Amino acid sequence: MGVLVTGGAGYIGSHMVWELLDQGEKVVVLDNLSTGFDWAVPKRAKLVVGDVGDKDKVCSLIKKEKIDSIIHFAGSVVVPESVEDPLKYYGNNTSNSRDLLEAAVKSGIDKFIFSSTAAVYGAPMTSGPIREDALLNPMSPYGSSKLMTEIMVRDVAIAHDMRYVMLRYFNVAGSDPKLRTGQSTVGATHLIKLACETALGKRSHMNIFGTDYDTPDGTCVRDYVHVSDLVSAHYAALNFLRQGGLKFTANCGYSQGYSVRQVIETVQRISGNNFPVIEEKRRPGDIPALVANSHRLENRLDWRPRYNSLDAIVETALAWENTLSEKRRTA
Repeated sequence: MGVLVTGGAGYIGSHMVWELLDQGEKVVVLDNLSTGFDWAVPKRAKLVVGDVGDKDKVCSLIKKEKIDSIIHFAGSVVVPESVEDPLKYYGNNTSNSRDLLEAAVKSGIDKFIFSSTAAVYGAPMTSGPIREDALLNPMSPYGSSKLMTEIMVRDVAIAHDMRYVMLRYFNVAGSDPKLRTGQSTVGATHLIKLACETALGKRSHMNIFGTDYDTPDGTCVRDYVHVSDLVSAHYAALNFLRQGGLKFTANCGYSQGYSVRQVIETVQRISGNNFPVIEEKRRPGDIPALVANSHRLENRLDWRPRYNSLDAIVETALAWENTLSEKRRTA
């Protein structure tokens, strides 16, 4: 039997494909390549170009490839863009996920893993690491589109023979330590990627938006999780479902936050480039601090991270950024 990875040509999805292949799994990727890259999909996996909202294609693919599990990454992920174009996000994230779920139900899929986000929480009502039972109050169409999909997954699981895991990511960063794949999206807005691009001379400077937040150094604090640890959590989730687990929702993070200044200083130190940093006013909608309480993931799935230090994340991100231009030229 095979595992279908939607969005498997993208940043996180391609890491998931490698993790599954490393574990000896049969992998099929469905991706429309709107933001992903065909060269990011290993040759040992089968790449099918298409949309997850194409129910006939998905049903045919499941039958032909003998798929019994779906790991769903496909979607749009840029928060400011979701504010400017909410219908794109409700279409690409929510509506397409609804159609994917229908195809899964029709095809008898009973194991479904969904890529959700910490954006479903919005601004935390309390200080400290945020738990899964916190108030769900998304502040962007991106967060709302993901929360709507969470609700659909839960409802489908009640009505049909489907078991699920939903993982709420915090700030995913870093790259495969073997440099097989990494964050390759042109114009990506992730802080660590931007800092690495600046360190390697691809940008002239870095900006810090807001230095007067109620945090230790005045800049925003986030929980950064290494992408390789994230996909290992997905594999643990798949095994949980294979062993009869019914349903599970958990945060993916390290229960440890780092500020914007700490990230930039770490990239400067590891790269050896003390690149210019310009301080700007706050951006609307930025949350001062967002850190995961990840105890549920660790305890229920017996998940243990391997790269849970800012240095490890930055080192792999820098190494990938250094090789990315060459990969694009030869792809």
